[in-house]
Amino acid sequence: MEPTELQNELVSAEGRNRKAVLCQRCGSRVLQPGTALFSRRQLFLPSMRKKPALADGSDPDGDLLQEHWLVDDMFIFENVGFTKDVGNIKFLVCADCEIGPIGWHCLDDKNSFYVALERVSHE
Repeated sequence: MEPTELQNELVSAEGRNRKAVLCQRCGSRVLQPGTALFSRRQLFLPSMRKKPALADGSDPDGDLLQEHWLVDDMFIFENVGFTKDVGNIKFLVCADCEIGPIGWHCLDDKNSFYVALERVSHE
């Protein structure tokens, strides 16, 4: 998706999500419209799989992603789960189907939760 297309379709003039953020697999709602800020930050997320496989941290396969929704309070999420700690990182997963990671949270920064645009759908 081109940056201007992304800006017009998904990001409001205030930099917030215009649409609800959903799990790509089961369609469960992760975020309500207007609750997250668009952020560009390069983060590594392991390849998508079920939650138990994420916690061991042994598989380096994954993607370097740059476009995210930034949430500053974990209670803003409608439906999200967290993996066990992998170093000082917790990965975000869908709480219903446990597929992920859809996002990333560093334990050093209590107020930053990133959801990768490429790992979710929008409605």
